[in-house]
Amino acid sequence: MFFQNNFDFDNCIGTNTFLYGETNTRKTYFTSKFIQFLLESRNIDPKQISILDFAPPQSFIKGVKIGGKIVDFYRNSENCNCFLFEGEIIPPRLKARDNKELYKNACENFKKTYKILKKYKDNPSSILIINDISIYLHIGNKKLLLGSIEKSNTFFGNSYYGSSIKTDFTALFSLREKRLVEYLVKKIENSYYTG
Repeated sequence: MFFQNNFDFDNCIGTNTFLYGETNTRKTYFTSKFIQFLLESRNIDPKQISILDFAPPQSFIKGVKIGGKIVDFYRNSENCNCFLFEGEIIPPRLKARDNKELYKNACENFKKTYKILKKYKDNPSSILIINDISIYLHIGNKKLLLGSIEKSNTFFGNSYYGSSIKTDFTALFSLREKRLVEYLVKKIENSYYTG
């Protein structure tokens, strides 16, 4: 299904929602809008909303605008149960000069994302938000991810799914990412393509 700008966030309560698409298709923006809806329209206790933000900081690399945290779009998201890690996520393809560096970057990201995903699974809340799932999927396994989603009553997440971020040596890496996102689309009942 294609995601519409006038989407009714009421339909996301008590279910799983997944947005996937190219860079700059407002996936993080809509995810932040859902958090705003929960806090301001539904008056949900912010501590019931767990946010796992796997996105790299917003930047332009090789002419491509990538990354962006939920807090960049909605400041009050900081009041939620935000699972933090030390350091920043590295855009693995765009910050790599060769295959070895690509996997080194992905491994560093995996250590950070795995740790907070496991922490959430061990101490879940009723609402789970994950920004930029593809960062975890580069090396992480889908079992932990789906197990964490199942612990929540309401899940809202997003992932990169496209071809704008690529270099000569990243074809296999990108293929794994693409296949895992397609697997999630089949598994998550409300999956929407953002373009």
